Amino acid sequence: MDPPAAFPDVPTEGRALPAFLVVGWRWISRNPAVAITPILLPFIFLYFLSLISPPSDRPLEIVGAMLFTMQNIGSWVLGDSAFWRIECSLQDLFVASPLGRLRYLFGIAFSNLIAMLPALAVLTVLLASVGGADGHPLTPEAGLALVVSLGTLWVLFSAIGIAISSRVRTQREIWPVGNLSFTTLGMLSPLYYPLAALPPLWQEVARFLPTTYAALLAQGALGLTPASPLDLLRDAGLLAACAIAGLVLALRLYRWGEV
Repeated sequence: MDPPAAFPDVPTEGRALPAFLVVGWRWISRNPAVAITPILLPFIFLYFLSLISPPSDRPLEIVGAMLFTMQNIGSWVLGDSAFWRIECSLQDLFVASPLGRLRYLFGIAFSNLIAMLPALAVLTVLLASVGGADGHPLTPEAGLALVVSLGTLWVLFSAIGIAISSRVRTQREIWPVGNLSFTTLGMLSPLYYPLAALPPLWQEVARFLPTTYAALLAQGALGLTPASPLDLLRDAGLLAACAIAGLVLALRLYRWGEV
């Protein structure tokens, strides 16, 4: 008998995403250390930079910590999706269901976003307390540019994380592969400092990374680095182009329903 006929009062659509959100919330509620972990690595950088850099650089560094935190969601998505596939065989259940790989990807991404929200909330409060350039309050346009940058990194690196996870064969590979991939990308991009502060060769390498354009867009919109409206439009366009190219590549690499 068809499930809708057997259980006519039970909804058959719109339940997957709330279920993933509950998974993310339950993870925090059962183990509060999960909410602290995403804060530690960005705050280590912030602490040491506060010792060697002038207070005027603080807003730029906090924005960098927010972008770094959002990028690292990719590592968490990689870990969850690989663990569920290798240890729990949970992906096989979703492959056999009508859910589809895109909704599965966004489900895991939302689940991990819930775990990252405390870190982002703390950083948002810090940014609001120090303000933008020269301590001026943040404008709505600057806030929108920051949200767009963070949202783009969330979608892109979640896709990259789940694509890499489908190539991981054992649980022992999850931690080194995830940390090497996403920490390296974060270190190569000018998140905590202006692009112009990097050596010329490093600048050229950084221009191939989508996180660079997210940083340039957020830094320029907040007035933390010199940027004209044309510069901001260019950085937004390059961020979108990098994100689309990265998503296409990630989805092509992602193995859905394959051994």
